Amino acid sequence: MLKGGRRRGVYRDIGLLIIRAGLGVVFVLHGYPKVFGGPEKWEEVGATMQYLGIEFAPMFFGFMAGAIELFGGLFLAFGLFFTPTLALMILVMAVAAAEQVATGGGLTGIAHPIELALVFLGLLFIGPGRYSLEWRINRRRRY
Repeated sequence: MLKGGRRRGVYRDIGLLIIRAGLGVVFVLHGYPKVFGGPEKWEEVGATMQYLGIEFAPMFFGFMAGAIELFGGLFLAFGLFFTPTLALMILVMAVAAAEQVATGGGLTGIAHPIELALVFLGLLFIGPGRYSLEWRINRRRRY
């Protein structure tokens, strides 16, 4: 189906769109119950910061984690605010990985957040692709 390097270049932006949209929807689904779960949920989620030595304001950190997942998922899917969104998503994955290490989650527990952080890091270098709002906005600014 994808023969030769020249043909792959044609499908590069479609591939980026699929990755962005797929991961974005998953993160919206993860973040929504956290954001709308209320103060008890925020405190529960924010308590994971203790594994990084941060034991104050768990409610704030829990809400922020949910907001980063919810809005970060939306921004990722649409390819908007790409660099700051991915930086924050990598941070959330680092906290999730630290929690898995501290609670004895083993390789299966730590693998998922590390895998996602690596995908986000790779996307930082590749960019959102031409099927993104950021690409359209930057294109209009050039003209």
